[in-house]
Amino acid sequence: MAAIKTWDAQFDRSCLAGSSCAFGVFDGVHEGHRYIIEQAIQGARECGGSSVIITFDRDPDEVFAPARLKKLMTNEARLQALAATGVDLLLVIPFTREFAAEEPEEFLESLFGKGVPAQLHVGVDFRFGVRATGTLGQLMEWGKPRGLRAFGHELLAEGAAPVTATRIRGLLAEGNIVEANRLLTRSYALEGTVVEGRQEGREFGFRTANLEVPAQLLAIGAGVYGAWAEVAGVPYRAAVAVGVAPTFAEEATANVEVHLIDFDEDIYGQPITVRFVEWLRPMKKFDSLEELKTTILANIAHVRDELPEL
Repeated sequence: MAAIKTWDAQFDRSCLAGSSCAFGVFDGVHEGHRYIIEQAIQGARECGGSSVIITFDRDPDEVFAPARLKKLMTNEARLQALAATGVDLLLVIPFTREFAAEEPEEFLESLFGKGVPAQLHVGVDFRFGVRATGTLGQLMEWGKPRGLRAFGHELLAEGAAPVTATRIRGLLAEGNIVEANRLLTRSYALEGTVVEGRQEGREFGFRTANLEVPAQLLAIGAGVYGAWAEVAGVPYRAAVAVGVAPTFAEEATANVEVHLIDFDEDIYGQPITVRFVEWLRPMKKFDSLEELKTTILANIAHVRDELPEL
C-alpha cells in the first residue's frame, strides 16, 4: 500500500524530483486508469525514481457541477484503491475554486515547485488550470526545459471504444452490470448505512436492509439485481432493488433495498457494502402484494441457487 500524502504548504515537493507520475481524478480506478498508472510505474523503473499518483481529494465536478455528477465510488474508496495499485506514493491535492482558477503555468509551478518529475503520464485529453485551458501541448512545452517528459496516452480501447468513466456510467445506467464490471476489473459497489424501512420483508419471510444512497453516488440504473452484500465482513447473497419501488412509491424513502438471503439479524445503523453481479429484472408496479411476493421469492431463489461468485 502506497504512502498517502496531502499536497499543502508542508509537503516537501523535492520528493517528486526524478519521479514518474500519473495525474488524474481516476473515478472508478477502471481498466483505462490502470493502464496509465502502469505506464507511470514502468517509467519509474526506467528513470530510477519513485512512482507517484497525483490526484484530487474530490472530483472537480463536485465543486462546479454537483447536480449532474454520478460518481463510481466515494472519494475515500477511490483513494484507497489508488494507494493499492502498486505505486510508491499517492499525492492528494485539496481541490478548491482558488486552485482551479490558477493560470496553466501558475498551476504547474504551484504544484511542482522545485520538485519537477522526470515523467508525467496523463490521458491524451488532459486539461488543467483556469477553465481547463491548459493542454497537453502546453504541459510538454513547460516541462521540456525543466527535464520533464510528458506522455499523453490514448485511452485503452475495449470493443472499439475507449474505456472511460463516462462509458462505465452509461453501462451502469442501462443495467449492464456485467460489462461495467469487466471494464472496472471488479464488481461495482455501493456502501451505505442501514435505515429502518417499510418492514414488508418480515411478512414475506426475509430480511431487508434499506439504504438511502446519495443521488451523486447512485450511478447504477433502477432495477433488481443479484449481488453480494457484506455485513461485518461476511458476504451474503442478496437480491437488491435499486430505485423506489412503484408499488410503495408514496411511502418509501430508501432507494436501495437489499434482501439478504439466509440472514436474520437486526443491523440498523450498521454499514454494509453491496457488490453487484447481475441484472435480474426492471422495477415494475405490481397489481397486488401477492404478485410482488411471488416475484421477489422467485428472484431470491435464483440468487440463492445461481448467483455467480465474485
